[in-house]
Amino acid sequence: METLSRWMFGFLLISLTGAHGLNNFPEKFVVAKRNVAKPVTLTCGAKSDETVTWKFNGEVIEESEDNVQKKGQNLIVSEVDTPMLGAYSCWRGGEMLSSTYLFLEDEEGDDLDTLLRCRAKSYDCSFSCVWTNSKYTAVRLRLGHECREDHESCNWISSNSKRDSNGGFQFEVSHSLSPYAEESTMLELHAQAIDNDSMLRRTKRFYLRDIVQPDSPQIVRCQEVEQDLNVTIDPPPSWSVPHSFFSLEHEIEYILKDDGRTERSSSALIPKRISKLRVRSRDSLVLSPWSQWTPWKNVTH
Repeated sequence: METLSRWMFGFLLISLTGAHGLNNFPEKFVVAKRNVAKPVTLTCGAKSDETVTWKFNGEVIEESEDNVQKKGQNLIVSEVDTPMLGAYSCWRGGEMLSSTYLFLEDEEGDDLDTLLRCRAKSYDCSFSCVWTNSKYTAVRLRLGHECREDHESCNWISSNSKRDSNGGFQFEVSHSLSPYAEESTMLELHAQAIDNDSMLRRTKRFYLRDIVQPDSPQIVRCQEVEQDLNVTIDPPPSWSVPHSFFSLEHEIEYILKDDGRTERSSSALIPKRISKLRVRSRDSLVLSPWSQWTPWKNVTH
């Protein structure tokens, strides 16, 4: 009990000083279910029957400890709760044989649609995601159906300690979908996030077409045609090619010179007497979200 009390004191001290947050995922970890009275077994991985020593956050675990029990070279942790979470390591003399971090499952966190925003600029081989909740100190993603609970079988895209201006993490996710084939299977995006000694695990399923949003198009020229103005618009450089196959529809917003009214048109022909205009685009086949507007362009003629 004396050593366990020291663990609790150490945990509280580290938490209060803010030094306990992990900025990277441990190479090996176990996630215990919250409110489930099921022991967790931590394996040492030693190849012989030699006696090993277990440590918790650098402190030797004594044989008399409550809630922990050595079974051969393995360690059984029962009644997993906050004081028992952290880094467990197995030693043979002065050699560390393995290290396992014990987390508690975060089952009360938001769903992934709230935490993660994804967007594809085109139907090409990647899309970007932004993790929006700043309380998590490390986040990683993986795309695919083959990712098992065992994290060692997964090829993860990890965040780093550098955050964006809103405190979130940004990711670039590659996929192998053909841009010319009809989507029949949803993409499956797995996420893991660390908040102190808790780990959130969520899965998000979607079609690529559901997250496509083009970049802003390009205004090439404005040419007078009798009483109208013909606006030539090109797709953004990031949009999929050929453009004849991946068609975009455009919308023009303009301000009339005479009365200052703002109007919109889906036609390339607009009234001649305007002061400025801007355009936006979307996928004409799936009716994707509109792109951002281009900056206003002054029109002089």
